[in-house]
Amino acid sequence: MLFYLILAGVGVLAGGVAAVAGFGIGSLLTPALALQVGTKLAVAAVAIPHAIGSAQRFWLLRGHVDWRVVRSFGIPSALGGLAGAFLQARAASRVLEVVFGGLLILAGISELTGWMRLVRWGRSAAWAAGAVSGALGGLVGNQGGIRTAAMLGYDVSKEALVATTTVIALFVDAARLPVYLVTQGEEIAGLWVQVLVLSGGVVVGTLLGRRILGRLSQPVFRRVIALLLIGLGAYMLWGGGSAGGT
Repeated sequence: MLFYLILAGVGVLAGGVAAVAGFGIGSLLTPALALQVGTKLAVAAVAIPHAIGSAQRFWLLRGHVDWRVVRSFGIPSALGGLAGAFLQARAASRVLEVVFGGLLILAGISELTGWMRLVRWGRSAAWAAGAVSGALGGLVGNQGGIRTAAMLGYDVSKEALVATTTVIALFVDAARLPVYLVTQGEEIAGLWVQVLVLSGGVVVGTLLGRRILGRLSQPVFRRVIALLLIGLGAYMLWGGGSAGGT
């Protein structure tokens, strides 16, 4: 019973963070669930509350989506997520975690120092960033940080950043979740209580986080994102990325 209460609390926290930053559900939920079922299955099972939370955020922020950016990131992200999900059935790469952990820290520092505001993504770079973030999402469940770091290079409002990254997250979920269900469907079904608890927590947290997002100014929002990126990058370098997360 205590473990389920912990899962519910982590779910609320994850939903709130994701509502503000556009990422964080899997980064928090996957390690928590992995304590009970192991990393590989946790990555697959958490894809369900991740998709539910992403769909909820999209509905709440649907009017702020920048479809131009979605077209740049969405398709390559989905393709990358599909490829990563197939690879996830075999192994997760620690090398990727270290590399992208370092990139997230660099992106966060660049935003805090002002370097990131000078970045403008071309079409080729956007496609590459989308494919990489999607592949990492399918492989180790960790996609949101890379995608949000790339999105900081676009001149969009905080609502547009969260809404747009949310739509792209849905693309990746739509690509990877069927693969997980085919390859690990029985194991995921056996975790229906855990998945339900996590999903409920995420829904509640998303509603709470949505209120916080509206109160943040644009400069404060970008600093919050930068600090979250640095924290997530350090977490991956330390080894927490082995437990997955988005």
